[in-house]
Amino acid sequence: MKKRIIQVFSWLTTLWILKVFLSSLPYKFTSHPDTQHIFGTIGQWMQGALGKSIGEWFIQYGAYAVGTAELLISILLLSSVVLFIKTKVSGSSGKITQSLIHCIGGLAASGVMFGAAFFHLATPLGIEVLHQGKSDGGSLFYAAVSILILGLVMAIANFSLLNEEWKEEKSARATV
Repeated sequence: MKKRIIQVFSWLTTLWILKVFLSSLPYKFTSHPDTQHIFGTIGQWMQGALGKSIGEWFIQYGAYAVGTAELLISILLLSSVVLFIKTKVSGSSGKITQSLIHCIGGLAASGVMFGAAFFHLATPLGIEVLHQGKSDGGSLFYAAVSILILGLVMAIANFSLLNEEWKEEKSARATV
């Protein structure tokens, strides 16, 4: 029962992460004006806090770097679908399990969203992003915080399943 609840929770969390990450990629990879505003605001803050060259780099390439990280995490999480199908067809799983993918994916997504939440709180960007007289109502910040929290819970829950899988594997080897 515990395993089933964690699996359902993980799949729902994965779907949320994929929705947020994949829907933001067109903005990050096309230099959308809203994205330029966000990364420009953070980059200008970085220039004062960390140095001109780091800030300029972030203004120029920050959206691409974050977008690439989100894309790679999305691919990792999507690979669990392929693994799920493979396991259902073959009836067995190998060393890489859905629990492992969801544990790593949850940690990685939380790491990226920790950065997003930090920049919303520590820079002039703020919780509510204002650009050209329009507000996002805090939706970007709240999405980041939700993934930060859900990703951590997903990682911890799946780590507990991994721990059980490793114990079962060790026990099975000991009886052979």
